[in-house]
Amino acid sequence: MTKPNIPPSNRKIRLNSFFTSAKTNREGKRKTRVMSDALKRDYQVNEEIGRGRFGTVFRCISRAFGGFYAVKSMDKRRISAGDSLDAECLVNETKILHLLYPHPHILALHNLYEDEFHLHIVLDLCSSDLHRRINLQVFSEPEAALVMSQLMSALAHCHRHGVAHRDIKPDNILFDEWNSLKLADFGSVEMFKLGEESMSGVVGTPYYVAPEVLAGKNYCEKVDVWSAGVVLYVMVAGFPPFQGESVVEIFHAVLRSNLRFPPRVFHSVSPMAKDLLRKMLCKDVFRRLSAEQVLRHPWITAWGGNRPAKELD
Repeated sequence: MTKPNIPPSNRKIRLNSFFTSAKTNREGKRKTRVMSDALKRDYQVNEEIGRGRFGTVFRCISRAFGGFYAVKSMDKRRISAGDSLDAECLVNETKILHLLYPHPHILALHNLYEDEFHLHIVLDLCSSDLHRRINLQVFSEPEAALVMSQLMSALAHCHRHGVAHRDIKPDNILFDEWNSLKLADFGSVEMFKLGEESMSGVVGTPYYVAPEVLAGKNYCEKVDVWSAGVVLYVMVAGFPPFQGESVVEIFHAVLRSNLRFPPRVFHSVSPMAKDLLRKMLCKDVFRRLSAEQVLRHPWITAWGGNRPAKELD
């Protein structure tokens, strides 16, 4: 199947009206901007494909271009009634997606609609994630390299724009219907200046979080490279490099950063793949590779490429 070149229907995304209260007109009636009607005008909204904390995700079709998309419809009242950080994270994530557009391996925000009670965000339609694929079987080196080349391309783009993702893990690595990788979930991002260790705060997921984050130090964008290194290890081994029976034990293992390659699993893994893992999972941040350097590593250039990642059977 040939992937159609579908332009977004509208890139003028307004962000400053999120979660505003409805105004009152002279007759005392509440004014509502019926953006839901605009959504239905631009897209044919079809079946529900997911449900989250604040709303529902539907499959939709662009009436102008015929392409398939996902629309995330969220109840603003439910968001406002929860933690104020939830609303802030949603606004920040939307702004970041707008900043990073376009990139072939970052989830694209195509349109945004708002009415009195709901926010509707039109995104790339994805049908699978890396977590699900890893659960099916271990990746071969060519398959893992294709995934890594696309993931690191996305991260290099983020870092060039001063964006650190800070929660790289298989659940946040999606695939569209053409098996092209889409990096998602930018709710934990922080902006930074290149070359500065200006970020702080323990953010991330056990197994994937970098040791300098757990140590309470200021850190830089290379925390994403560490997390991507853990993803690579899991793809070729089927389990994470630093393990424990509890979250505390996992954190201690990450802090020790004693990287091992058990022969029973890694006997068939190439020396180049192990070399890349050592350089991505290097505790010394100054010696750890950057995203751009990972893309130039011989293992990536030999096996990788900007092709769709093969779907596992």
